[in-house]
Amino acid sequence: MSKQNFIVIGITLFLALFIINTNAFAISQETEQMLKILEKKNIITDKEAADMRQEMKFSSQAGDKEAYETKLASLLGKWADKIHPGALMEVEAFYEDKNFHAKKDKNTSDLVLATVEFGFDVDIAKHIKASLFFLYEEDATEFDVDQGIITIDGADVVPLYVDLGKMYIPFGRFESHFISDPLTLELGETNESAVVGGFRNNLLELSVGAFNGDIDDDRIDNYLASAVFTLPETTVPDLNLTAGISWVSNIVDSDGLQEMVEEEATIKNHIDGFNTFLIVSFLDRFFFNAEYIGAMENIEMETIGEDESFKPEAWTIELACDVTDSLNLAVCYEGSDDCGDFLPRKQIGGVVSYELFENTSVAFEYLYGTYENKDTRHLMTTQLAIEF
Repeated sequence: MSKQNFIVIGITLFLALFIINTNAFAISQETEQMLKILEKKNIITDKEAADMRQEMKFSSQAGDKEAYETKLASLLGKWADKIHPGALMEVEAFYEDKNFHAKKDKNTSDLVLATVEFGFDVDIAKHIKASLFFLYEEDATEFDVDQGIITIDGADVVPLYVDLGKMYIPFGRFESHFISDPLTLELGETNESAVVGGFRNNLLELSVGAFNGDIDDDRIDNYLASAVFTLPETTVPDLNLTAGISWVSNIVDSDGLQEMVEEEATIKNHIDGFNTFLIVSFLDRFFFNAEYIGAMENIEMETIGEDESFKPEAWTIELACDVTDSLNLAVCYEGSDDCGDFLPRKQIGGVVSYELFENTSVAFEYLYGTYENKDTRHLMTTQLAIEF
């Protein structure tokens, strides 16, 4: 079966599951379109589609949700168990007050559809898996393929794996309880088409990889390596711990640093990047995470008429507590160096999040940051999120 058919099957199954969960048993326009797509792609026959329409009419009249689900599962057959859809939607309202040291202050506010992400994992066959996820971020990211990965692993034979495709390379962990991304993610997250392989079990994950970055993008000459240790659950009761380090051969290819570099600038050299992190939880209620990321040497940049040199780095520390099963409180202290007005030099903040309903949460966040040029920022954000 072609990659296109996998995508069609996944999307139609995703829509079908949504229709079931909203009790929409009548043959709606969306359901009819879904059936036509399945017929066109020869996933079901004309007779099976007709039987499905008849079954849905009967189910709608009888209010029999179980009969509808059974019929849908029989039509999609084995793919219903192989495809695992998921989606995330976040709506945010924010107010930002910037106090500039050398120019007029500026206040901004907005309401945005901050994130729409959906996709699915597919169990193609034993040892072969695929993931395809799409992402949209208002005013930041057009609707596009965010991740498309083919995974080959040894499963029960040998604990080895290879990931190929577009992915977030294993450089940094970026764990956070906040609405806003941690400064470490802003500086170091890298989304590229790559090949990454290694060893993975319940205790240790070792990986190496290669990719062609957007800086000097004429050949595959960027490399990475990472090691992640996870403490076995039985070692210390109620304690979970994960720690890791990673290296990349050219940190300038991170999504954040590419924004810092001027379009007319020329990067004279590849600069290694280093990351380390620690994530700890106790009683599944108290949480601590700390992370550092940065360039290991000065980045030499040539712009029109002058040369520049800088060595960017960022770090973050978070503490969080689940006060109840629905209420979470968290505070952070983070900072950066040699990042100009791209990232705050120091930043503190807090966030309160509450699970309103199953898979539905609301959060309020406040951050205060100061920059290298003595500018300051107050940022308040409210978010409503659903995940299913």
